Amino acid sequence: MSVQRWVLLRHVSAAFPSSPSSRSCRTHVLGSIRSAAVNMAEEAKKRAAYCAVDSNVQNNQVVGVGSGSTIVYAVDRLAERVREEKLNIVCVPTSFQARQLILQHGLTLSDLERHPELDVAIDGADEVDAELALIKGGGGCLTQEKIVAGCSKYFVVIADYRKDSEALGQQWKKGVPIEVIPMAYVPVSRMIAKRFGGEVNLRMAVSKAGPVVTDNSNFILDWKFERAQNWREVNTAIKMIPGVVETGLFVNMAQQAYFGMEDGSVKVRKAPISE
Repeated sequence: MSVQRWVLLRHVSAAFPSSPSSRSCRTHVLGSIRSAAVNMAEEAKKRAAYCAVDSNVQNNQVVGVGSGSTIVYAVDRLAERVREEKLNIVCVPTSFQARQLILQHGLTLSDLERHPELDVAIDGADEVDAELALIKGGGGCLTQEKIVAGCSKYFVVIADYRKDSEALGQQWKKGVPIEVIPMAYVPVSRMIAKRFGGEVNLRMAVSKAGPVVTDNSNFILDWKFERAQNWREVNTAIKMIPGVVETGLFVNMAQQAYFGMEDGSVKVRKAPISE
């Protein structure tokens, strides 16, 4: 929570003492504040997405299109530029959602069979640390997202201010998503918890009975880690466990991140130069 929002909430609480009528007023005001905060985050997503598309997409490129709520704004801007500037752009999706967005906007759809090398990929993230290590997979598309990012010459991340952290785990509390073969989810869960600590849970669906099933017909585990780790080593170690398809740790993959900020600006962070 920002300082401004915290102060405002304190003032609201002080202004309405604890009586039935005042509690009703306070609930209404707090609801308005939360609504304003959601709108602020959406505007921040839009600014980050527009800035990333304008700065990184050029004519005659093959573009990887990520998944999630922030990428909707990136596709909006990409479609605008294609119409206005007559750009020749080919899009490769990371998920069914991304594929539908591309088709709905009348953009040219392709795949990695026809375009195995991408000029740029743009995707969101659940959390980004100071060195551009990412946690991705809150929406369950991590494997295809990582494949597309790995095939791109330049990988760009877009997010709002809530995803910006010094270290992974500061903002994102739901853990690292891990895609697993269904028959292996129990032994994989036990092995991760035994080796790295923390808690591993099978992600359950919200609007249906049973677990979440990915676009690849696999399950998702969410590993809630207890402490900072050497993420490169952890990522490699988890991927070596039989039954693991992919992790939501994107380490040394993103070259640049765009954060829409609360004050209306866009903060750009580049990956540190490897020695």
